[in-house]
Amino acid sequence: METFYLSRGEGRYQPTEHTAGPWTPDAQHFGPPSALLVRELESLPCDGERGLARVTVEILGPAPLAELTVTAEVVRPGRSVELLSATLSAGDRVVARAAAWRLAVTDTAEVATVPGEETTALPSVADCPVAEWPEGWHGGYLDAVEWRAARGAVLTAGPAAVWARQRVTLVDDEKPSPLQRVFTVADSGSGVSNVLDPRRWLFINTELTVHIHREPVGEWICLDAATTVGPRGHATARSTLHDLEGPVAAGTQALLVRHR
Repeated sequence: METFYLSRGEGRYQPTEHTAGPWTPDAQHFGPPSALLVRELESLPCDGERGLARVTVEILGPAPLAELTVTAEVVRPGRSVELLSATLSAGDRVVARAAAWRLAVTDTAEVATVPGEETTALPSVADCPVAEWPEGWHGGYLDAVEWRAARGAVLTAGPAAVWARQRVTLVDDEKPSPLQRVFTVADSGSGVSNVLDPRRWLFINTELTVHIHREPVGEWICLDAATTVGPRGHATARSTLHDLEGPVAAGTQALLVRHR
């Protein structure tokens, strides 16, 4: 089946080969696991209309291509503001934890901020060529997503923007939610905007934080990213995530940088 995960019931999921990351075929790219955590957070019951405003995924170790278990709970209930938590485990090992703020939905259309031209001046998907990845990065997750180069180039060091669309579902034949689409690609910011030769350097993110100001519309998500490397082995990748109508969220990743 063309999906990232097969549901085994009772919160258990079997990853397919589409989840395999570019660094090693034995571990998943953390885009699909992040989306799986968001799916579990979205499934938590609530009173009234609410939406996720911020999700932080703490990556505690590699996600193997083996059965995973996902659980979620409301940590701090409230009438307008709630704190949620989700855990992703492989056997007895916790692979990742997510914390999210879920807020009440109200009508603020009359005061909504209109994005500036500098944040929306992206070429249309139809005008963008297929994005190229560094040699040896193909397969698994990268092939399960359609990538189009919008600005800059992944093969060239520095900021870059790519349009992305899932070729496969997240779980079974279920249609991904708008936020699941965002998190499937949000963890790729550091790869899109890498400034280091991956043959000589490792740059591994330990977390992903995404602030959402609206849900995206449609299948295409643009990741407009830039990475800043500090002098002591730390770096930060920052991303603006767009749909075809403009920005929808902001993402950040803390990176460990070191020689191979």
